[in-house]
Amino acid sequence: MPTRQPVRIKDRRTPGDLLAGLLALAVLVALIVGVPYALFRLAGPPLPPELRNLDLLTSQVGTSTIVAILVLLVWLAWLQMVACVLVEIYAGVRRVGMPARVPFSGGTQMFANRLVSAAMLLFTVSAVALPIAKLTSLPPATSAIVSTGLSAASAPADAERVELAPVQKAKKVYVVQPPHGRHHESLWEIAEKCLGDGRRYPEIYRLNQHREQPDGSRLRMADLIRPGWVLDMPDDARNVHIVPASQPRDDTLKDHPGKPAELDGRTQTFTPGGADLPAEPAPEISTPGEGAGRARENGRHDTAERRSDTAASHDPRQVPVPRATAERGPDTAATTAATTAPATNAPERQNSGAADPGAAVAGHAENGQDTGLEMLDYLAGASLAAAGLLVALGRRRRQQLWHRAFGRRITRPREDAAQAELALRLGADAPGSRMLDVGLRLLGRSLAAQNRVPPTVYAAHLSPQTLDLWIHPPDPDAPAPWSAHDGGQVWRLPAHEGRMLDEQALADAPAPYPGLVSLGSSGEGRVLVDLEAAHGPISIGGAQATAALAALAVELATNRWSDRIRVTLVGFGEELTVIASDRIRYVGSLAEILPELEASGKDGGNRGEVLTGRIHGRAADPVCTPHYLLSAIAPTEEEGRRLALLARKGVRTAAGYVIAGDVPHATWNWTITEEGRARVDALGFDVAAQLLPRRQYRALIDLFLATERLEGEPLADEPEPVIGTPSVEVRILGPAEVVGPSPMEEGRAVIAVELVVYLATHPGGVHPVVLGGILWPRGVQAVVRDATIARVVAWLGTDSQGRPNLYADTSGRLRLGPEVRTDWMLFRDLVRRSHANPGGRPELLDRALGLVRGPLLNGRPRGRYAWLAADDLEYDVTAGVADAAHRLCEVRLARGETDQAVAAVRAGLLLAADDEGLWRDLLRATHLTDDPVRLRAVADALHRRAASHPYGGGMAPETEALIDELLPAWRMRSAPTA
Repeated sequence: MPTRQPVRIKDRRTPGDLLAGLLALAVLVALIVGVPYALFRLAGPPLPPELRNLDLLTSQVGTSTIVAILVLLVWLAWLQMVACVLVEIYAGVRRVGMPARVPFSGGTQMFANRLVSAAMLLFTVSAVALPIAKLTSLPPATSAIVSTGLSAASAPADAERVELAPVQKAKKVYVVQPPHGRHHESLWEIAEKCLGDGRRYPEIYRLNQHREQPDGSRLRMADLIRPGWVLDMPDDARNVHIVPASQPRDDTLKDHPGKPAELDGRTQTFTPGGADLPAEPAPEISTPGEGAGRARENGRHDTAERRSDTAASHDPRQVPVPRATAERGPDTAATTAATTAPATNAPERQNSGAADPGAAVAGHAENGQDTGLEMLDYLAGASLAAAGLLVALGRRRRQQLWHRAFGRRITRPREDAAQAELALRLGADAPGSRMLDVGLRLLGRSLAAQNRVPPTVYAAHLSPQTLDLWIHPPDPDAPAPWSAHDGGQVWRLPAHEGRMLDEQALADAPAPYPGLVSLGSSGEGRVLVDLEAAHGPISIGGAQATAALAALAVELATNRWSDRIRVTLVGFGEELTVIASDRIRYVGSLAEILPELEASGKDGGNRGEVLTGRIHGRAADPVCTPHYLLSAIAPTEEEGRRLALLARKGVRTAAGYVIAGDVPHATWNWTITEEGRARVDALGFDVAAQLLPRRQYRALIDLFLATERLEGEPLADEPEPVIGTPSVEVRILGPAEVVGPSPMEEGRAVIAVELVVYLATHPGGVHPVVLGGILWPRGVQAVVRDATIARVVAWLGTDSQGRPNLYADTSGRLRLGPEVRTDWMLFRDLVRRSHANPGGRPELLDRALGLVRGPLLNGRPRGRYAWLAADDLEYDVTAGVADAAHRLCEVRLARGETDQAVAAVRAGLLLAADDEGLWRDLLRATHLTDDPVRLRAVADALHRRAASHPYGGGMAPETEALIDELLPAWRMRSAPTA
């Protein structure tokens, strides 16, 4: 960015300059001399006798003492002004450039700067004390001043008689600094430091968008920058470096590896802006072992804080920069960024298109922390795939519970895998997935009832308001509740109609369009295309072709709007079989699969036969089972010819072929641009592509691999004793409740309760910035976050000792007071006391299970409490409640108290309903009541629950075997009638 043209400095002062200088000098004399003289005459010395008396600390404070303190504060303010004036005079006389910063003197030093600058005009024209910036590579002989919006260096008095040397065009740049502790820079903060207003960050973004940085990457998202990047800045920026406009960014980084002068030595800290938090209450006397317990909790929280420090946030103020290595070329898994600052492994839209998206990113775990932002960017954005993945994950978790041993919890994911699950929970569009599934099945059944041939659906658009199908040929006669639009080219299902559809009534209806898969997002909703509608091979090109193929594979393998499909992956995605082994298989080359496809293709029908056969079939036994081929390996000329013949261009078959690279005779050509856009010229689409880059791919695989670890993990350490009566009780063993304070208005209660729940379950405390990333993972303005915290502080009030129930400790972390207790804390304490008693103390376990009111945080709003995915709480609570119910059941059965044993197990099932160990306890206890009708009711309820479970999977083999043993005839009565 060029600067303004050089100007000459005038060699004479104007009358205005003289007047301003005289006034400034008079003000300086008045401040430096007049103020202390007046203070001595009117108020006395800085330390009057009232403040020199040591009894001041214990005696009652009177009016004279308060006046003395105010006088002292005025003296201190005067001393600060004198210091600022001296610093500015030194900088102006010695021409040292940027004046030193006087601590806590922002406005005062600026005022002193203006006074000194004006006064010095009386003595010299050029020695102004305004900040200057060094221009590199300028001719040393010149004394010309480059007008940059900052101030100028000095010039000789005969400036008009000296010919000015040519001045190179210059630009202002800012070097993104490495993280300080857990603090990372964002465009918002850079705009605040350099432009005076964080809201101007879009100006910096526009100047640097898509420009290559020293590490080879580019700025594509306003909330994702990296240490070592060199950002071009607007003309009026300050606290920046000024460099020649033509200087490469690599050279700029080498010349300016550190901070700009004004920022040197300054530490980035956070102070809650509007949350006027009370100070830490006086420490209590700890019970034995309490310190170790808190240390363990602090350790657990530190892990959570590292995980959540910069949770995915689209507010640039809240998004720090991850650290690790950056991917660069299509043939390189990872390269080290050419920068003195730590690099990052934040995947960008130019991720490699190599054949294996699961290739490890070098240095990811070793070189830095994960912000979770990338997981939100990709996984949460794939809303339909996220919904399917969560269902598949839930099914695997149920199987883990089948093998859980008492005293242990199921293995939970860590690091990237945990962040991946968090992103899936945030982004999953389960209602949209349901409407797409049920709406299409209803459409197929309605057309079958009318004996009509279904139209070709080549694309669909799913938004919060409607589901639109783009069909061919146009048909104005859409079956209700669908309606025709645009001359019959679009069939539309309104969202309110889709929500009212009876899912159970359509349980056996077949899926007519299983090949629909997300292409990407249009900004208003999801755009899907039908792979079968291409009637031929689909070519996909671009550097991120494999990332797009991986996203297609994941959604095809887990979506709910298809019944039984086969997905064959060629040259990539071997690990994806861990997600859906029944749908996905991997082969190494097209040559391996083409003979099979050619053999099965001989039986394919035409468009009418495929679609008509499907809608007249059954979901459990679909007609024309589809087979989709996704290949990261480009075909040879002969393979391309065979694929074209196989697809029988122009005729619909129950197959689809998407192949990376140039494909002869391709029907559709998809292009994934460097900016991450998906373009299908034949359909006229240009949308934000749905991608699964390497790191997200690896995180998903790790997430599902964790479900294969059946040995489980030990439960958390012994809890600390619960002492006293709480002033605030936080209930999480059921619907979330905060008992004690007066009710909060409904619109604000949800986030306030979640804030209290998080702090109550993380007694080690959490920094406000981290808490903002946890509660608002997509971003929040600092003023909103701080206002929420302040509101909760006032809501919780104080305890019986007058101490605040929510306060900030000396490190700035938010903590709850000692009289805030959760029902989970009391539950664990009761269980601990029961275990410590040789007799088992069943009454203590009864009290503990009496605290359970339903599933953990039951009824939580959609999108809230996503942090549970990366936290121990959900796993610990489920296992702890199940273990307590199991132990109480055993104690009651040993005493012959069968009814009490049944009640104990049912109490545990309120929260741990998927733990089949408890169901087996219930079967045994019910069997010992010698009531076969009651036992039959339990078996039937378990069977119905397993058959209709949203995650599917049936019952554990051990449970079925136990029912066979206790109730041999149950299968006959439970079998569905023909």
